[in-house]
Amino acid sequence: MNLPSADYDNPWKEALGEYFEQFLELCFPQVHALIDWSQPPRSLDKELQQIVREAESGKRIADKLFQVWQRDGSQAWILVHVEVQSQEDADFPKRMYQYHYRSFDLYERQVISLAVLGDERSNWRPSNYGYSLAGCELSFHFPIVKLLDYTDRWETLEQSNNPFAVLIMAHLKTKATTGKPIQRAEWKWYLVRGLYERGYDREEIRKLFRLVDWMMVLPEELQQGFDRKLQQYEEEMQMPLLSHMELRAIERGMEQGSKNAVRESVIEVLEVRFSEVPPELVAILNNISDLAVLKQLHREAIAINSIAEFQQLLPESQENQDN
Repeated sequence: MNLPSADYDNPWKEALGEYFEQFLELCFPQVHALIDWSQPPRSLDKELQQIVREAESGKRIADKLFQVWQRDGSQAWILVHVEVQSQEDADFPKRMYQYHYRSFDLYERQVISLAVLGDERSNWRPSNYGYSLAGCELSFHFPIVKLLDYTDRWETLEQSNNPFAVLIMAHLKTKATTGKPIQRAEWKWYLVRGLYERGYDREEIRKLFRLVDWMMVLPEELQQGFDRKLQQYEEEMQMPLLSHMELRAIERGMEQGSKNAVRESVIEVLEVRFSEVPPELVAILNNISDLAVLKQLHREAIAINSIAEFQQLLPESQENQDN
């Protein structure tokens, strides 16, 4: 029984966007303490894309750029670079520096560059880049977090109410069970069941479940068994979420379906979660003809907190329509 390739990048990207404050609180508390959290951070995805284009070197993984306000009232930009790999990358420190100076050069803001190393090599811990030539010297240092170090702090992660602890546990167990599908299925069930026991509300469980489910991919046979076990557990707990088996059937159909089928699936998920879908929202969806955009909206509908938040995604989506 072969395991499909695990997807680390997309769950990390989504988690950083959803739980940025909690991420810094858990992984970089010194940076967390600098920020005035009464002013919401602003995600700068378009700005990051320009930086990535300007700094053409090596592969990019789950990078995020945020604008934040410090407690003293000044602005700063925080560049979070997530590197998920199993081998050393000699170019990684240079890439961190390139992203850093491009962020500063293009936008003239102070930049804090942070690196999360999700590989399996305990002795690979790059945290600086520099050179010295003919009296000209460059020295760049950046804070890092090595996810492997949390293996020895597993009990602390289990006891934490920080939702990002769940993602780190999922990452560690996905890595540890590479090539071991049965063990991964057992750990996936352990982590998902723990979501209900941590006292999270329904929406928090839904969002965290999606991240764990996305990362800890299983062969179809084991996934079906997992879905049945979860459905039974939810019935016992009297806390039914969106039917995961039904959702997977919808997603499989989407891969081969038409734009109309995907559009109907988006509306169906919203109806299951929020009972009513405003007619004006349906009208906007009917005018979106880009299949990739519709699929992204379907993914958003699964985890979004409210109809109002979903509606905020639509104007940007309309810019991407086919003519």
